[in-house]
Amino acid sequence: MNETPVFAPPDCSSGLRSDERPVDLVFLARQTGGDRALEEEVLRLFAKQAAVLGNELRSLEDAETRKRNAHTLKGAARAVGAFGLAECALKIETEPENPRPVTALLREVETVRDYIASLLR
Repeated sequence: MNETPVFAPPDCSSGLRSDERPVDLVFLARQTGGDRALEEEVLRLFAKQAAVLGNELRSLEDAETRKRNAHTLKGAARAVGAFGLAECALKIETEPENPRPVTALLREVETVRDYIASLLR
């Protein structure tokens, strides 16, 4: 594995504060005890899970299943610090019959996955 840190420190001049990033890296670092290898692994797994659940939410017709999948994605997103994505999932969870929140969630999934990919290069 690459020994060069892939995560910008909170005080770096990336132009985005921690709470404005698609994934709050300060929160993630607290969750992982600052273990960079664990952060990378968690982000890789989350990116895959978000893609799978997002695709399932796109095609689901059953509101109850959509609600359950949104709940699962919301919890996973909160655990890694993807709070914007968690908010999108919460909207689906509270309005499972409404297709508009699914469209917003899919855009946010792509934003988060692109951000994670940029960190893991």
